[in-house]
Amino acid sequence: MFILAIDSSCDDTAAAVLEEDRSVLANVISSQFDVHARFGGIVPELASRRHIEAIWPVVNEALHTAGIPLERIDMIAATQGPGLVGSLLVGFTFAKGLALVRGIPCVGVDHMAGHLLAAFLETPAPAFPYVALVVSGGNTSLYEVTDHTTFRPLGHTRDDAAGEAFDKVAKLLNLGYPGGPAISRTATRGRPDSIAFPRAWLDKDSLDFSFSGLKTAVLNHVNRCRQKNEPPAVADICASFQEAVVEVLVEKTVKAAARYGRRTVVLGGGVASNPRLREAMKKRCRQLQLDLFVPAPVYCTDNAAMIGLAGYHQYQLGRTVTPDADVYSRFQVM
Repeated sequence: MFILAIDSSCDDTAAAVLEEDRSVLANVISSQFDVHARFGGIVPELASRRHIEAIWPVVNEALHTAGIPLERIDMIAATQGPGLVGSLLVGFTFAKGLALVRGIPCVGVDHMAGHLLAAFLETPAPAFPYVALVVSGGNTSLYEVTDHTTFRPLGHTRDDAAGEAFDKVAKLLNLGYPGGPAISRTATRGRPDSIAFPRAWLDKDSLDFSFSGLKTAVLNHVNRCRQKNEPPAVADICASFQEAVVEVLVEKTVKAAARYGRRTVVLGGGVASNPRLREAMKKRCRQLQLDLFVPAPVYCTDNAAMIGLAGYHQYQLGRTVTPDADVYSRFQVM
């Protein structure tokens, strides 16, 4: 079975071709950084328009790269939600229309399910069950994953997602967009223990996250520097801020693994590309003798390969969509 997968949940137009869940034959991503950089964040209307322009060229490139003509595609999977509604509509409507014309099934995939399963795109793959941390610009959540289609939420962010906090702090420091990579690069020149930014542990037993207070602490620190006519030590701020985020992410993840008796941890989402998070999680899991699986960065950020993988397993359960199915903006994997 050959699968064409499409993702247009936010600001990346992505298409992939997979052979069942065994191999990725093509994985094409068209980013919109040039469109949104000058605004310091994503402009939804501009994102939708760019998706309309890019969707067919990206799909065509994926088919060409895979060497699989459209006539040999057996099923189409597309992100149904959550995300920016205008962006989602472009990819999901395209997928439904193409499937209808070709007379093949179409599967609507939850974007979160893709991130939770992305580690299976590489070998070795994790064994079920496991605890997964998905951390991105729109979400920071912990899940227990028991099979390819069963996910139990353990904790979530109560305000800003970690990636959102990275973007906002980067904007405050005039580091550009996207903020995560900019802060990560700048942090390599700073000292992570130079500024005592707070860690939001919340309640003693809580597996939830909160990063709005940390973001405010960075803003207050920068304002105090400016009031004293002292230039902010940007590298130290980035390193200390990043360390505060990473410490909470790592410790809550291993706490979840211990609480539910799981020996395997999986990372997913765009922020899982952060080198410091990957390093710290690897070190902590080694100390606790936990098995850690982190996909390559290309499978951490938004991509269609993970959507095709998740879609394949949903299709095995007969979960397809009708032409009148709609997108959704809020998380359904809860």
